[in-house]
Amino acid sequence: MALNNTYDARLVQQETAVGAGLQILLLALLGTAIGMGPAGWLTGLAFAVASWAVLSTALHRSRVRSFGPANRVTLGRATLVGGVTALVADSFESSPPVTLFVGLTAVALILDGVDGKVARATGTSTPLGARFDMEVDAFLILVLSVYVSMRLGPWVLLIGAMRYAFVAAARAYPWLNAPLFPSTARKTVAAMQGICLLLAASGYLPHIATFTVTALALTTLTWSFGRDIHWLYRTSRVQEGEVEEMLHREAEREPIAS
Repeated sequence: MALNNTYDARLVQQETAVGAGLQILLLALLGTAIGMGPAGWLTGLAFAVASWAVLSTALHRSRVRSFGPANRVTLGRATLVGGVTALVADSFESSPPVTLFVGLTAVALILDGVDGKVARATGTSTPLGARFDMEVDAFLILVLSVYVSMRLGPWVLLIGAMRYAFVAAARAYPWLNAPLFPSTARKTVAAMQGICLLLAASGYLPHIATFTVTALALTTLTWSFGRDIHWLYRTSRVQEGEVEEMLHREAEREPIAS
């Protein structure tokens, strides 16, 4: 992040307020376009308030002096995710227009590949930005898995819940919090989840194809988490110097594309 000489929390907090305002504006547009019911409105507003509160608290604790262009992209993506969340909540009463649902979700997924590039190009990469990006991704996958589960069954919820289960487990087993080696496979599997769930949610595919792409998403995600957990367990049993050597060895085995 670019730093100023003095810290003024108002400068970054204004950005989160704008984000919350855009979220409410999007809800109003969706409500006007499709006649969204109370469930969609309440869920969308709850998402806007919760995301504003969590992000504002995180910004205050990190004391960043500039919100940054990459975080603005992620905030825009979070606004779209809030719209998708409202549509999914409303779908318990009536199905949302497929074109609108697919369009919002697709743009949110496409922007997932933009904020990281913006951060690297502008030299504004921060731990807060990476965490913000990760949480938006995880929540979108959870929401999509809820929507697809209404068609295929509760087992689809495992896709959205897996990352949150991992975070919960890390509280009981601190070795799960250790750093992981960079992995192209891990990034590919993560990107696949949104694409597969969007295809399944669109309704464009035959039932067997919908089941297949969703099962593929769950299988690859289970493999990815299983591989990482196994590696973290192994490294928890060795000395610190050996962990660094293992990280270096894995990085050489699986180079990351720039």
